[in-house]
Amino acid sequence: MALRSLVPVLLRATTPRRAAAPLSSLAASAPRERPDDPPGGPGPQSGSQPPRPAPVPAVDFDDSAAAYRSRTSWELLRGLLVLRLCAVEPLLQRHQQLLTTSQKLLGQRLFDWLMKMTFYGHFVAGEDQEAIKPLIQHNQTFGVSSILDYSVEEDLSHKEAEEKEIESCTAAAERDGSGTSKREKQFQVHRSFGDRRDGVTGARTYFYANEAKCDHHMETFLRCIEASGSATEEGFCAIKLTALGRPQFLLQFSEVLTKWRRFFHQIAAEQGQGGLPAMEIKLEVAKLQKSLENMGISTKSNIQSWFTGEMLGLSGTVDLLDWNSLIDNRTKLSKLLLVPNMETGQLEPLLSHFTEEEDLQMKRMLQRMDVLAKRAMEVRVRLMVDAEQTYFQPAINRLTLEMQRRFNVEKPLMYSTHQCYLKDAYDNVSLDVQLAHREAWCFGTKLVRGAYMTQERERAAAVGYEDPINPTYEATSTMYHRCLNYILEEIKHHGRASVMVASHNEETVKFALLRMKELGLHPSEKKISFGQLLGMCDQISFPLGQAGFPAYKYVPFGPVKEVLPYLSRRALENRGMMKGAQRERRLMRKELKRRLLSGEFFYRPAAC
Repeated sequence: MALRSLVPVLLRATTPRRAAAPLSSLAASAPRERPDDPPGGPGPQSGSQPPRPAPVPAVDFDDSAAAYRSRTSWELLRGLLVLRLCAVEPLLQRHQQLLTTSQKLLGQRLFDWLMKMTFYGHFVAGEDQEAIKPLIQHNQTFGVSSILDYSVEEDLSHKEAEEKEIESCTAAAERDGSGTSKREKQFQVHRSFGDRRDGVTGARTYFYANEAKCDHHMETFLRCIEASGSATEEGFCAIKLTALGRPQFLLQFSEVLTKWRRFFHQIAAEQGQGGLPAMEIKLEVAKLQKSLENMGISTKSNIQSWFTGEMLGLSGTVDLLDWNSLIDNRTKLSKLLLVPNMETGQLEPLLSHFTEEEDLQMKRMLQRMDVLAKRAMEVRVRLMVDAEQTYFQPAINRLTLEMQRRFNVEKPLMYSTHQCYLKDAYDNVSLDVQLAHREAWCFGTKLVRGAYMTQERERAAAVGYEDPINPTYEATSTMYHRCLNYILEEIKHHGRASVMVASHNEETVKFALLRMKELGLHPSEKKISFGQLLGMCDQISFPLGQAGFPAYKYVPFGPVKEVLPYLSRRALENRGMMKGAQRERRLMRKELKRRLLSGEFFYRPAAC
């Protein structure tokens, strides 16, 4: 059974799959017509003038009245207080202790009330699916939709989190010593980094307990999807794959994908193409055949048959997408965890064996993804798969792509997430866009800078592998704009891609608006959307939404006590965004002053 068909078979899928494109043919590399366009393209009829694109609306991020039209003066005063407290370093350093002490002194009921009046009320929408509906509908009347995120986390001690991570990321063959492990340090669990919450400011964290707990997470996500479908017309629901299964599989699969990709780049270097962007590398087939033969992947005659006739195409070369397709189609399920050894030049097993239970755990993770995607499609809600740590991300991205192949045929239902603080972000984005283009499905992604920078850097330095993060914030911004521009160009020329600009950086949002204007991409097409966290950067979200751009708030919800870890990170994140928070507080003060002087201090929001 080929790796390409592994996911659909495990899910017992009935949806027909589109055939993969042949190896680097001229037809595959040429621009593809949109499916509903005539062969000559969608141009004007003979003798008619092409329609002039509607101008992209102007957006004023300095207009405090527009930014806070949806907010009462009390909400602005609360926002000022919360953001100011988030900037007080001594409070932040002791915030966990202060929260614990407050709970003990006030009791849970009074503590909950205090939190709802301050931090919880500012950053969290409500306790359950019903409680959040008023805020979702209120924001929508002011042009801002929602991405629902159930932000409850298990309250684990540091030691408990470490123990859970060690157990859930270690295979039976590694624990009992019955087989030789060929694992790389990057893809092994390390006790000092077992608590994945450390150094993370912008993402919730799940730790594997058992399969029943994963089923519980799936049911929670299903309720989230239902709530989004009933409360908003074009909503999103955010999910995390580490909530849906044992992370051991994500670690192992990520290592397999990384090693095969690294092998491709090694062959490229041998052919004098080292250092080129991934999509520009074209391997010579004859040399590639020899390398594969030396690896013992198959017999010489079999390998030659892979590169003849239709499979070879017209160019006589293989790019990375062709390579991935080849590995998918030729790698048997029994050899899923065979990887190339760069030193010996031979294929070796990553682990000696899978237990029956480990095999079932892998299948259940994929089945849970399938259940969520099918329900989201039924209620017309889009699923956004959050990015996670680099040692999980290759597998997460790959499994998301498999879901996109199945569910993004007509429009993007499944969205991936690309982290632009990674050095290989542009290669990842361009490869995924081109894969969708070749296979004629709709690409959809959320672009973020990334939430794990501190943790990733410390882990790489301590464990001993290359730092995957761009060296500076400026380099990450450059990478973000480069990735965004690539997707915008794809939308302009082919029209079957969508992107969410998930950023609190005003300059990045302005860059997106400028490129939309230059490319003639109008917000009414709903291909480009913008997203910010609830309680942050209203001066970006609401002016965009009121100008007609698809704008979204990432809306967390859950009981007060169980959302405290999320609130802690929101406080820490504001400390790391002082420049933006200062501007936000300044605009809030400006709006409060305007209302006070104009006699509108008791203003009640009403949609235009």
